[in-house]
Amino acid sequence: SSSARAGGISQGVFKENMFDEGQDTSHPYYRTKFQSERIVREECEVAWRVYRPGAVVGSSVTGEMDKIDGPYYLFPTIKAIRDTVPKWLPLLGVEGGKIPIVPVDYVADATIAIAHKPGLDGKAFQLLQSPQDSTGRIMEIMFDAAHGPGFATQFELPSMPKLVSRGIRETTRLLPLKVAARQMSRATGIPAAALGYITSQVAFDDREARAALKGTGISCPKLKDYAPVLWNYWESHMDFPKSHRGGKKKLAGKVVMVTGASSGIGLESARKFAANDATVILVARTLSKLEEQVEIIREHGGEAHAYSCDLSELEDIDRLAKRVLADFGRVDILVNNAGRSIRRAVMESLDRFHDYERTMQLNYFGCVRLINGLLPSMVENKSGQIINISSIGCLVNAPRFAAYVASKSALDAFSRSLSSEVKQDNVEISTIYMPLVRTPMIAPTKIYNYAPTWSVDKASELVIEAAVHKTKRIKTFLGQTMEMSYAVAPKLNDSLLARGFQLFPSSAKARGKAAEEAPSGETMALAYLLRGTHL
Repeated sequence: SSSARAGGISQGVFKENMFDEGQDTSHPYYRTKFQSERIVREECEVAWRVYRPGAVVGSSVTGEMDKIDGPYYLFPTIKAIRDTVPKWLPLLGVEGGKIPIVPVDYVADATIAIAHKPGLDGKAFQLLQSPQDSTGRIMEIMFDAAHGPGFATQFELPSMPKLVSRGIRETTRLLPLKVAARQMSRATGIPAAALGYITSQVAFDDREARAALKGTGISCPKLKDYAPVLWNYWESHMDFPKSHRGGKKKLAGKVVMVTGASSGIGLESARKFAANDATVILVARTLSKLEEQVEIIREHGGEAHAYSCDLSELEDIDRLAKRVLADFGRVDILVNNAGRSIRRAVMESLDRFHDYERTMQLNYFGCVRLINGLLPSMVENKSGQIINISSIGCLVNAPRFAAYVASKSALDAFSRSLSSEVKQDNVEISTIYMPLVRTPMIAPTKIYNYAPTWSVDKASELVIEAAVHKTKRIKTFLGQTMEMSYAVAPKLNDSLLARGFQLFPSSAKARGKAAEEAPSGETMALAYLLRGTHL
């Protein structure tokens, strides 16, 4: 097995019957592939066939991959932009060079099929997608797979805006090339040695491979058709969190229960606790989802266990508490994360009293019942912490969230009373007034596609911070500001939120309409002024 990169750095088309064409192989990776293929061609005394796969990515069926290489170096940058830039804001891209991507299952299937076909000795076969996508197109495809913003346009490198081109020229003039590459590598997270791949102008021809595979039913799929499974596998299996600074010292060996742990904040918090050597108990209704996540955590050396529980059923909660205490003897940290959110104005809920009952059942009664089940063991051990995931809505008094905010505020009040009762037993109560986070819980509210939100990664950091530092209350700057403004000038606060109530309508379903309306400029301006707030 060789690589398409035996073609080195060149222009035009590199065909399968080409080898030593005077191409530049100064790059260490290109050179090793070129030299290894040369040895086979010049010294091999038996029949040979050379297979030149492109940049190999995970399976086109499952996304499974065992190493970070090639296009995967772009993924952290894509994730960072996705978590920062709102989806409605189009990006400006650069076409860049062509990257010969190929899924690993095609490489395996094609290699086996060609190897068994007679009369093909002494030939090379390039296994890759043809034609190849540009770097810009790959970014566009992967941003779509990551549910990030789209691209308004893609510039060819020579036709970039003059200001950008001049900036690049000045940078390379003032900085030595290696220094510039290192700076670019630090900024993007892409290894300096890999930066050359994304500007390569060579295209690869795979006619011999396609001819050899004719009639087998084997062909290379297009990246756009399997990009979602690549992204999902990378994000869940390969982008595992690192340990928190000082986290292992405080969390190693702790038994941590996280509810609502099959997705969103709960799942990412559980992964981060595991990364800090805690024993994590993941709780949610769907056991199969939990077991999948437990397996991933164990792959990365963590200890995790899955427990199914309907946290709106009090008897089920009692059974959960008894089972966990029987299995582990204690729970050191309880994270009450599971919750239900309903966005509907009071006047739209006059015949929906069950909205209030459902939110109270899960967000308040369920949490209190679980606390009651685990608290005696914490008191007996003279050690424990309860972390409640509350909402910025409790500080802001968010309109349309009366049912949700009331249930979260009830748990907040319960916890403040409990806190002083168990202080002497060394049991700490922490409350996180979480801002609006892009999780499956807010997905039904389409207008939030246009609103600035926190990422799950950033939100889960607050949970780890509360556990490491035993912080009493964690609020964002906006949450604290709005809480103070209501205390000092409640009517002014009401006026501001009333405008938000008008600009951010209820969902089309709640209003009996078929389609959502695009937000106005004033709506977007207020969304950014009150970023992270439920509106």
